[in-house]
Amino acid sequence: MNFDRVEKIAEAVLYEGYMLYPYRPSSVKNRQRWNFGVLCPRSWSEHEQGSEAWTMQTECLVKAGSSARLTVKVRFLQIVQRAIGTLHTPRHEMPVGAKPEFDLVDHLEIGGRVFRPWQEAAEREHTSAAMSLDSLASQPKVMLAFPAGEQVEYLNDEQGRAAGVAIRCWETLNGSVEFDACPVDWETGAEGVFKVTVRVSNLTPFASERVDSREAALPFSLVSAHTILGIEDGEFVSLLEPPAGFEAAAATCRNLGTWPVLAGDGTETMLSSPIILYDHPQVAEESAGNLFDATEIDEILTLRILTLTEEEKREMRQSDERARAILDRTETLPREQFMKLHGVLRGLTPLPEEQP
Repeated sequence: MNFDRVEKIAEAVLYEGYMLYPYRPSSVKNRQRWNFGVLCPRSWSEHEQGSEAWTMQTECLVKAGSSARLTVKVRFLQIVQRAIGTLHTPRHEMPVGAKPEFDLVDHLEIGGRVFRPWQEAAEREHTSAAMSLDSLASQPKVMLAFPAGEQVEYLNDEQGRAAGVAIRCWETLNGSVEFDACPVDWETGAEGVFKVTVRVSNLTPFASERVDSREAALPFSLVSAHTILGIEDGEFVSLLEPPAGFEAAAATCRNLGTWPVLAGDGTETMLSSPIILYDHPQVAEESAGNLFDATEIDEILTLRILTLTEEEKREMRQSDERARAILDRTETLPREQFMKLHGVLRGLTPLPEEQP
């Protein structure tokens, strides 16, 4: 079991839809992000009569013996609100350790760069390791707790003097992870087969009656939530193409808000995400980096980025460090790398010879 082998595709899943072309805050679709795998607080889900999920469930099949150990990693993004402010007092005049006083503004230009409020994202994860399948049903519920916080970054001018601040704030998140495993009776008489269940829930307190928009619930939500499952001394069974005799059991697996597929090179790792994938998904080796766009087509998006006006590129650079990295990478993409995006042959199958 090696989670590193699925890290690249899992990273793409984590940031899918984080920011969409044209990668600018002024774009409407980038004002309404976070569409994949959002687990809202339970109170908001009930307020919306279940149209918004607060829990996700993965069920899959594992063939394993008594020595098998299961590891489950839960990953998601948390929204971080970035505000911009101007300082009341220059930093060099403030007492050491003093908290800066500031006025919030809708933008601040320093040294030719414009800073604006924005929604960023922080990666969160929890790992439950080396769990016995036989005792999984009695495994206590794992409680997730990520406390609220605030971070202040000074924004310096060309002389190195603090001319403003970026204030990043995030809310408290609470949740749980529940496990279950039960033996499966097979028509084939095979032994040592289990149905494994992993259920992730958002239990964050939220006064849903005080708000009337989904946007207000998102900072209290688990965004792009997904799980990675790994098994030692065992193997997962494909739910997309179950082996002969496993079809009926695979059909009983009930997945809510997730789509589990085999990941990595073998059968010891499974990725369960809100995005429909095939078994053993891979990021194309020709891709120069994550473009965040749903069903991204690297060549088209790269060409479109290059056609942005200078003002649009300026806005893209100043909105978010990840957007800035996309633009810098695209503008410096070597010609040979760019040509690889145009098309590639994965394999050739010889045609049968024609009979005379």
